Amino acid sequence: MSTMRAMVMTQPGAVEVLQQAEVPLPVRAGAEVLVKVHATSVNPIDVKTRAGRGASSAISHYPVTLGHDIAGVVVEPAYEAHPLTRGRAVYGMVTIPRYAGANAEYVSVPEMFLAPKPPSMSFAEAAGVPLAALTAWGMVVEVARAHEGQRMLIHAGAGGVGHFAVQLASYFGATVTATCSTDNVSFVRELGAARVIDYTTTRFEHEVQGHDVVIDLIGNVHDDTGTRSLSTLRPGGLLINAPTGSWPTLLDDAAAAGVRATDYKLSPSGATLAVLTRMIEAGDLRVHVDRVLPLDQLAEAHTLVESGHVRGKVVVEVTRD
Repeated sequence: MSTMRAMVMTQPGAVEVLQQAEVPLPVRAGAEVLVKVHATSVNPIDVKTRAGRGASSAISHYPVTLGHDIAGVVVEPAYEAHPLTRGRAVYGMVTIPRYAGANAEYVSVPEMFLAPKPPSMSFAEAAGVPLAALTAWGMVVEVARAHEGQRMLIHAGAGGVGHFAVQLASYFGATVTATCSTDNVSFVRELGAARVIDYTTTRFEHEVQGHDVVIDLIGNVHDDTGTRSLSTLRPGGLLINAPTGSWPTLLDDAAAAGVRATDYKLSPSGATLAVLTRMIEAGDLRVHVDRVLPLDQLAEAHTLVESGHVRGKVVVEVTRD
């Protein structure tokens, strides 16, 4: 077998640029692992890249295969004695566009980007975890250092990254206030938020003051959410922003308000995924899968994520379990 089925992006644009194609099977190199993909998911960065933003400036040629999240089975290990052996169920992520993405039947990925799949999870569930949970971990645990007594505001608490961020911040002892839409208030409260603000009816900056940290998963692209968030922080508090290109004046605006700010960029880590796996298996962390669609409906999956109203994750099934 020299080719495989994939959904490729033929050029930047609307969802119509996502086309099914036969592409060459990836060739494993160095300490990469060849994985047969059972499921992947769609993240906001995939949607932005497809539309000509996100990571699109780093794409040197088309067509290109998107899809960061991977859940599947090892076909070729990195080397004979590697613990991720042939036939092992794994999950992880690949960096786009440095590597071909997971919207395909096979992907070759560095072994350090993978971990054994949580035994309690299906491939579809596992595919919803890596990018979103690793991003939440990086923002909440590594940068914000969530701890007892800390007050944290998390925007978009029902979204892919947000629903993990609420759980992680609560787990490590922070008192969480989260924003979401009306339909998701109960859901976010069940994730562990001490207070949930319905942004469709309430201006959060009128209700929240003196917080230590804001986890900003929106930026300044809608209703000045970013700049409004600065007033919710105590002097010297920290705002952490994730969405690429969502707030170009972030650092200047934060300095003018007397608070600190940083953006956040994810580095894939199989070691951190292994920690998240232990939390998942202990029942301390869960993924919510909003929808599972087949690979040939990838365009619909992009449309759902682009709407901004997905609860948890939209998963794309590549190979049936």
